[in-house]
Amino acid sequence: MEQEFYLGLAQRVRVIAERADPFTRRRLLDLAMRYDAKGRPASRSGATERPLPTPRTTPASIFSGPGEA
Repeated sequence: MEQEFYLGLAQRVRVIAERADPFTRRRLLDLAMRYDAKGRPASRSGATERPLPTPRTTPASIFSGPGEA
């Protein structure tokens, strides 16, 4: 259902872009393309996500003592 929402939004933005000046039209069409990408299933979008980096571990000895502020 969310996919249909974004695809419909993309279509509405394209209709508005038809009546806009060239600068605004270009930006609206770019927005419509982003909505299209959100509206397509992830397997067809072609966008690849980078995996999150592994968290860095801090040696426990740094935090193990009473320490001074």
